[in-house]
Amino acid sequence: MHRKVVLVALALLFALAIAVPASAITWGTPDGEAHPHVGLMVFDVGGAPAWRCSGTLLSPTVMLTAGHCTFGTTGGRVYFDADVGAGRPGNGYPFSGGVSFAEIHTHPSYVDAAFYLHDVGVVILSEPVNVGVYGTLAPVGLLDQLSTQRGLQEQNFTVVGYGYQAVVPNPNEVQADLVRYRATTKLIGVKGTAGIPEGVAALFTNNPGQAHRGGTCSGDSGGPVFHGDSNVIAAVTSFGLNPNCVGNGGGYRIDTPDDQAFILQFLG
Repeated sequence: MHRKVVLVALALLFALAIAVPASAITWGTPDGEAHPHVGLMVFDVGGAPAWRCSGTLLSPTVMLTAGHCTFGTTGGRVYFDADVGAGRPGNGYPFSGGVSFAEIHTHPSYVDAAFYLHDVGVVILSEPVNVGVYGTLAPVGLLDQLSTQRGLQEQNFTVVGYGYQAVVPNPNEVQADLVRYRATTKLIGVKGTAGIPEGVAALFTNNPGQAHRGGTCSGDSGGPVFHGDSNVIAAVTSFGLNPNCVGNGGGYRIDTPDDQAFILQFLG
């Protein structure tokens, strides 16, 4: 159920400073029903489950996720339970149940070998999911504005997702509950990292051992990076810089004109 490039990328990570697809919430807390609009997405390739990601409802039928989640897929389904694992096997996970995908769209400029450059995807659901609250897109340039303000260390964000909660002491020993988790992280900057150019991604802290402060980890991508405690999505979880989830994590920015033009065409 992992992104197909993760195992290869993790093997290279010790020798090279590269970004690898990532997500899930580490050292956070179970989300419960705080974010019912964030779901666990299972993507199929050739009619069979291939990997899982997280995503956010922008409307009853439109979900935002990462481009490296949607790319090359042929279908799938999403589960909105706070604890998907607790519902097995009755909920059909990962082969059936949930809400199926009607359409899958990846940013037209996306290239899998450089996933972090256009890492956004949109899924249209086969039926509406009415949860009463939905994600909204951040104003264009929000992260640029925040990165230049004094008191940057106080700029908190909330990451939400399903998947790995810990990788200790190596990627072969994991805690991978199918539970929606959340954690608080902080913006480091938008100047680029690990060969990723400025303006594409935002770098956020991982904070192991601090109450409710966490970060992202290898497992499933595409979850939202909310500004503060709001439903305003500034980025989608995109990549990590450390296989043990103790380094900083990267979010693909959706506060840019290009990405918002891609997303908004599906919202009417």
